[in-house]
Amino acid sequence: MGKTYLLRALVEQCGGFYFGATAGTEAESLRQFSAALAEHVGSPVPFSFATWDDAVSYLFGLAARGKRGASVGSPPGDPFLVVIDEFPYLVKVAPELPSLIQREIDRFQVEESRMRLLLCGSAMSVMGGLLASTAPLRGRAQLELVVRPFGYRAAADFWSVTDPALAARLHAVVGGTPAYRRQFLADDVPASLRDFDGWICRTVLSPLSPLFREARYLLAEEADIRDTALYHSVLAAVAQGNTTRGGIAGYIGRKSVDISHPLNVLEDSHLLVRELDVFRAGKSQYRITEPLINFYEAVMRPSWARLESGQAAEVWGQAAERFAAQVAGPHFEAMCREYVLGPGRSLLSTSLGEVGGGVVTDPKERRQIQIDVAVVEPGSGGSRPSVALLGEVKWGTVMGVGHLERLGRARELLAGRGMDTTHCGLACFSAAGFTDALRAEVVRGGVLLVGLDELYGRAMPTGVQF
Repeated sequence: MGKTYLLRALVEQCGGFYFGATAGTEAESLRQFSAALAEHVGSPVPFSFATWDDAVSYLFGLAARGKRGASVGSPPGDPFLVVIDEFPYLVKVAPELPSLIQREIDRFQVEESRMRLLLCGSAMSVMGGLLASTAPLRGRAQLELVVRPFGYRAAADFWSVTDPALAARLHAVVGGTPAYRRQFLADDVPASLRDFDGWICRTVLSPLSPLFREARYLLAEEADIRDTALYHSVLAAVAQGNTTRGGIAGYIGRKSVDISHPLNVLEDSHLLVRELDVFRAGKSQYRITEPLINFYEAVMRPSWARLESGQAAEVWGQAAERFAAQVAGPHFEAMCREYVLGPGRSLLSTSLGEVGGGVVTDPKERRQIQIDVAVVEPGSGGSRPSVALLGEVKWGTVMGVGHLERLGRARELLAGRGMDTTHCGLACFSAAGFTDALRAEVVRGGVLLVGLDELYGRAMPTGVQF
């Protein structure tokens, strides 16, 4: 995501001590840290700390004493900036480090010691655990910053892609991770939508490409994930459309109670997110947050042996339906919800409530109506909960009047359940377009049509503000 890039730029701008940890034994890591610190303060001889206790005490002592050497290039009175990157590597071999840092923080108050310590890491579960309820550093942090990937619009700009159809497909595969373009693919960008298939085969599906095994590495770097086979099975279940807890358990052949731990670990690692049903209390579905992992589980993993033998073109040629149904379709739904939270916010005249999806049950027709994008405002002060928007999303289907009628029926059912639908608009999101009959319905009002051009800001949505 560019965390190291940002931290190095900060140290270059403000001065300070930067240490990038690597995977190694405790003795080697301590020796590397000691050498880096000695070089920073300009010591003519390398330091030789016996323990991490000694090293941390000396580090904080520099800031407390206000030595000029504490921050090379900065005046003595300036804060002492210390950046420790890939901190999980150190915690793995020296679990006492958070407690040692906590002791020093409590001994020298930040304002008195001038210490500004930034701990950074890629393992989300480890970094999140540093501030957990019983963790030593809980209550000591002044900032918790998660460097997130680019949104779909920013990602298109970063990849220099102007065709919305190509940008949507590209984002469904690699998401908004900056490193995938330059460090991993050396600026190999699909030239056009026609080049997308060839780009997939020569990059993500090629065993010679760094992206080929990246999805596996993303899972392996999380410290709490030990039985990777089980976690891959859970992710595969979600990628195959089994998004409920019961569906996941049935897919991998386990009981629901037996998959609580892997689900929690994947959520803590920000690889899986549980999305609540906005219309049914207690119901929820899981979604893979990292597009590359979803693409791997849906397209690559079932044909891994063939891909390793260089049959990328053949595998990709047979994966069109899977890509549309299990990758592009669900990802497009998430993009549409992101649109409503961001640029599409101005289309709603009411205050933005909870944005999500859900299911509306139609007892008369004995069916369930899936709502892909919904904006629901909870009731307060005696007022009823209200629905501001109901939307349906289609990736490869040209949407027609039938889709609009289904949304209208859902609105009637919600009104019958006591929800306020007076100002509820209906929205159709489609990457394939809309029929002329559906476009004609827009004239009557209360209907919004959003395609790829509108999602990427190339055109204004058809319809009026709700």
